[in-house]
Amino acid sequence: MNKNGYYFYAAMARQVLSAMDSGEDSVDISIDLNLSRERFALCGDELILDAEHRLSRDELRQIERKDNRIYALQDGQLEVLEVRGDGYYKLVPTDQAPLLEISGVKMHISKGINPFESAGQMAGQVVKKGDRVLDTCSGLGYAASAALKLGAREVVSVERSATVMALRKKNPWSQRIFGENIHLIHGDINEYIRELATASFDAVIHDPPRFSLAGELYGEQFYREIYRVLKRRGALFHYTGNPHQLKRGSSFVDNAARRLKAAGFTKVVKVTDLMGVTAYK
Repeated sequence: MNKNGYYFYAAMARQVLSAMDSGEDSVDISIDLNLSRERFALCGDELILDAEHRLSRDELRQIERKDNRIYALQDGQLEVLEVRGDGYYKLVPTDQAPLLEISGVKMHISKGINPFESAGQMAGQVVKKGDRVLDTCSGLGYAASAALKLGAREVVSVERSATVMALRKKNPWSQRIFGENIHLIHGDINEYIRELATASFDAVIHDPPRFSLAGELYGEQFYREIYRVLKRRGALFHYTGNPHQLKRGSSFVDNAARRLKAAGFTKVVKVTDLMGVTAYK
């Protein structure tokens, strides 16, 4: 069993219930959110996971009724991977890696691509083998994981929300960040970056929350700090989100690009598919 338990969501529950209704004696499913697949026995109205863990038809129906929820079964307890407090944080299932949603806002590109792949493409814009990388707003750690896969020698990954950090510990797709060559920092990047040494990173991945939630992370002053910590010829990928039009007719992305240039960056290029820009020192 995965150390964090077995994972289920509505589509999986429907698959198991359909197999039960068809009288099958086993079913092939993923219990780690689409990282792998295994075959499990069906006995009457129960899905047998191991000697101590099983799900009844009633529990599967409970899961089936809740779309856009992920359940973890561990130590006999079935819990939803969500937290309500200063906002509503939850992991949302996709066909592959789950995405993070906060108060109804998706924190990943998800249309036409799964969030793990989109984060990997963002990292791929700027990270090279041997790089030291700053991941400013880590979230579930997908970009940091991608940077490691691309051969980064070290990743400094910063996340402000303790709730998000707790959720990613339970996410199978986030587990690569809990290993060597990565430093996980709980802090506000707008403050933490000022403590970092000048010219100490080869690449920066900047994927902040939307402007209305963290406007300071789109400002020229913060961009100057990114410029400062980058080495000469260092590269930035900045996710800006949808390039909606402002009143004067210039797009949000264009305004971000203008501020990046004012902060010292050159060769600022839109990456439309990833809703962001690359920039170089």
